[in-house]
Amino acid sequence: MNDLFARHRQVLPDWLALYYDEPLEITHGEGRHVWDADGNRYLDFFGGILTTMTAHALPEVTKAVSEQAGRIIHSSTLYLNRPMVELAERIAQLSGIPDARVFFTTSGTEANDTALLLATAYRRTNTVLAMRNSYHGRSFSAIGLTGNKGWSPTSLSPLQTLYVHGGVRTRGPFAELNDRDFIAACVDDLRDLLGHTRPPAALIAEPVQGVGGFTSPPDGLYAAFRTVLQEQGILWIADEVQTGWGRTGEHFWGWQAHGQSGPPDILTFAKGIGNGMSIGGVVARSEIMNCLDSNSISTFGGTQITMAAGLANLSYLLEHDLQGNARRVGGLLIERLRAAAAQLPGVREVRGRGLMIGVELVRPGTDEADPKSAAAVLEAAREYGLLIGKGGGHDTSALRIAPPLSLTVAEAEEGAAILEQALRSAY
Repeated sequence: MNDLFARHRQVLPDWLALYYDEPLEITHGEGRHVWDADGNRYLDFFGGILTTMTAHALPEVTKAVSEQAGRIIHSSTLYLNRPMVELAERIAQLSGIPDARVFFTTSGTEANDTALLLATAYRRTNTVLAMRNSYHGRSFSAIGLTGNKGWSPTSLSPLQTLYVHGGVRTRGPFAELNDRDFIAACVDDLRDLLGHTRPPAALIAEPVQGVGGFTSPPDGLYAAFRTVLQEQGILWIADEVQTGWGRTGEHFWGWQAHGQSGPPDILTFAKGIGNGMSIGGVVARSEIMNCLDSNSISTFGGTQITMAAGLANLSYLLEHDLQGNARRVGGLLIERLRAAAAQLPGVREVRGRGLMIGVELVRPGTDEADPKSAAAVLEAAREYGLLIGKGGGHDTSALRIAPPLSLTVAEAEEGAAILEQALRSAY
């Protein structure tokens, strides 16, 4: 392992982050568990950053990939592609967007880039609105509108970005308000902001902020924003890269918690739909998707082998009601963690929906972020046999918990017990 780590450091960038003081090489997985190169077994509560959505080594997906690989792996979008058409048909129907068109990419970053291209071309402006504490990817344009300083290494951008309040419920100037007044204050802030600028192209927003530590506004905030945006023709882009496919339990898409004004104009997705295969994409109304006046293709977006995986994975998800499982098992897990956190002075908040749960840590007796303890809990959880993530807009002090959606009650109890033990070791 030390040899592999040394080789990694020799040829890969210093800024390519690795978890753990002694980085982990995962060699194989099954169900909700993975194994490292030393044979240690772990309960996986992070799923390759929310990407292993159904299960590791899911037979239905591995079979579909194997069979497709035996026929043809790739041809590009210059040729008709049956698996791509079939998956696009299903996603268009599930999106809730009328007269929807789907464009496939290889990642969530690329999906958000495409959505920004469409919105700015359609609206003829490069000004966009984004949420504070947001994250939308690693590309130049996505970094330029990311509202989380830990993931934004440059202030240069092809976009003029204006930031809006509301993505973090329990911090900031409106935190002490009740939900109704919080929404009203954020809407007033948006109206005031729009009064000082030419109408932007779009608002891009994660229904639950992923890298930001699984924070979210009260239900209905984005519906209230949408009413204001529509007055000036401003588009709403729902970044569903982490929240899509039923992960939040209550809804298939995160935007549906704010759906009083209908679906978004543009929806982006990635992560879990491929269950580890590289799939991202954009869904938009036809007049928006078709607004580009030049040719375009995707070399690897929508390639046959990833589309076969996506079709098999989506079918399994729907046929086994994994959204319902996320709601039921996720609800139990959240309550179990809240009960444990009530006894721990360093846990500020346990928040989340379904199997998308954040545990924010602070220095006991204060409201100050505690990134050192977050790192210590991550290490301790690994030692006890549990893999989790971390994030947050306040110095990476939130633990991120996002297991595959097939998590069982027994596995949820086991993971909660390990995490409680890890938290107690830090506090």
